Amino acid sequence: MGDAVQRAKWPAMSLQAVERTLCAPGMPFEMEEVAIRGVPTRVWKNAPPNLVTLLEHARGFGTREFCVLDDDRITYDAFYRAVAHLAQNLAARGIAKGDRIALAMRNLPEWPVIFFAGAALGAIIVPLNGWWTGGELQFGIADSGSRLIFVDGERLARIAPQMASLLDVEAVIVARGDTDDMARSETLDAIIGPPSAWTHLPEMAVPAIAIASDDPATIFYTSGTTGTPKGALGSHRNLTTNILSGAYAGARGYLRRGEPVPEPAPRTMLTVIPLFHVTACSATLMGTLASGSKLIFMRKWDAGAALALIEREKVSATGGVPTIAWQILEHPDRDKYDLSSLESISYGGAPSAPELVRRIRSDLGAMPGNGWGMTETMATVTSHSGEDYLHRPESCGPAVPVSDLKIMDVAGEEELSVGEVGELWARGPQIVIEYWNRPDATAETFVDGWVRTGDLARLDEEGFCYIADRAKDVIIRGGENIYSSEVENILYAHPAVSDAALIGLPHRILGEEPAAVVHLSAGMTVSEGELQDFVRQHLAAFKVPVRVHFCAQTLPRNANGKILKRELKALFA
Repeated sequence: MGDAVQRAKWPAMSLQAVERTLCAPGMPFEMEEVAIRGVPTRVWKNAPPNLVTLLEHARGFGTREFCVLDDDRITYDAFYRAVAHLAQNLAARGIAKGDRIALAMRNLPEWPVIFFAGAALGAIIVPLNGWWTGGELQFGIADSGSRLIFVDGERLARIAPQMASLLDVEAVIVARGDTDDMARSETLDAIIGPPSAWTHLPEMAVPAIAIASDDPATIFYTSGTTGTPKGALGSHRNLTTNILSGAYAGARGYLRRGEPVPEPAPRTMLTVIPLFHVTACSATLMGTLASGSKLIFMRKWDAGAALALIEREKVSATGGVPTIAWQILEHPDRDKYDLSSLESISYGGAPSAPELVRRIRSDLGAMPGNGWGMTETMATVTSHSGEDYLHRPESCGPAVPVSDLKIMDVAGEEELSVGEVGELWARGPQIVIEYWNRPDATAETFVDGWVRTGDLARLDEEGFCYIADRAKDVIIRGGENIYSSEVENILYAHPAVSDAALIGLPHRILGEEPAAVVHLSAGMTVSEGELQDFVRQHLAAFKVPVRVHFCAQTLPRNANGKILKRELKALFA
């Protein structure tokens, strides 16, 4: 059925009717109320109670492939065998419930093995940012109080000079790297062998440990674009909530389209966003294990190599951040590859331009997907895909049924009306427990089950959320607020622009003025004046960038896909 016909019928069902249908008693998305840290909270009744339950479920997929990296093709059975052997080894070392285990490596098959081996013991896994320097890694390890560190060869080189100060670390276990006889170091291969050998490991079970849904499971550090990163202490329930939240969003799309919800089917996903980010670990990895899907890893993002992987592996879904989608769309060799298997391109972690939403559908025939979440919400709070996203490309979607959103004034005292911009607050079973060892920051951010997000947003009459800006990124020019996403979306709509950011430059009289940094599509040219005129055609004059800097490369981002706007200001010095 063509898009035009579908849109004429759309929506076939309201959001409220969808929720009544999918969340009815006895249905897979049934909800119930439980007390989480004393706060009554709606939860998915059928979510796995903990990560061990999820692991045992995934074991049942047997010889189906779980993850692929280059020549390594790991089945679910081999994955479980490796997890069980490593978990038994960790237990023999005395690793117990509540102990912290740091994990710093690129996306390798070893990463989920280490993650679930520790989680099976009730230990707290600390996924560290693989882009961090040695000093930053040292901070995360020391701040979390980790007893063990798992690293790959690259991260080992960074952390080696710091080991003399990390006296509480009992061992550094290295995957795909030489320990160089460093004290307290050993190789992961010596414990479980290389991935090619996991299928031959003797069968054994993970240790039997009692784990409650709200027991701690992870410490993910905030992206730290300003100040010292804070460790967000997450629970087993936080992670397993995303399984049903993601599945609900897919089912909602079918009903909104007027189609029956099909039986769940495994997918093949090209996963290029790092697993140390909650989007990949929580929103992607957990759903993969629940559905028996397959993850395709890349050693390093390269759009051309990605196109070849999509064709060869018949990838059905990819994404991560908007930049990835843009680079696939605009790659000069795109038409040389068969991308017909691609059903969806989804992303979070950074705002996207409405033009990107349209082009994913028109140029690739895939459905766009988006959502909103943050480290403190263990990824998904809102989800947006299909026709809903095509009709509201500026939105990040409505909250999933187990979550609530509200817009508060700056003081956090008064809830604002529909359409008003204020600070976004969110609550639900995916909100993390606290900031690790930061009681003051915890008290400021987490209020009676709600998290104060620091994002400025508005809600429409149907509950769709629109992120205006980070509170600290609003540009105030002569008393007028300029939300960077609004100007960035206009810049993205220009055919020559493939990457854009708006920042504030200090001004003696006005306080701040807007300036843009853009990266142009290959072979395209445009002048500063032409871009300024383009913005002026769509927005008020005070929002037009007073200066435009053209960047030869895509704009600098942290590992979570957020543009490092602090670095861009130096371009105008």
